[in-house]
Amino acid sequence: MSVSKKDTALPRRSRRIRAYALTGGRTSTRHQLLVETLVSVPQYDPALSDTLMPESRSLYERARTRCSIAELSVGLDLPLGVVRVLIGDLASQGAVFVHPTAHAYHHDTNVLERILDGLKRLPA
Repeated sequence: MSVSKKDTALPRRSRRIRAYALTGGRTSTRHQLLVETLVSVPQYDPALSDTLMPESRSLYERARTRCSIAELSVGLDLPLGVVRVLIGDLASQGAVFVHPTAHAYHHDTNVLERILDGLKRLPA
């Protein structure tokens, strides 16, 4: 009795990897990454790109042009939490730059006063 190639094939696995597998079970990062936070690659390194996991590589490649965490999530069809953790890892490596948001200045009254003064000067 011969066994056909079809009978010995391994069952197909899902191409999607669980979120906790991508992040090593982590759900937070050391960086404040809001949905509107912009990230960019300060100096692209193709050698670094080759060493990254596919998801991190895709984020690194997309961040070559400044974009938000939300745009990365939607553009790569990755959960927002996964994008935050992976971008946090890339930022810790110095591979991406996390641009400050208004949230970064919420305790700086001088900045807030300057913003308020600028808004008051706008024509009605």
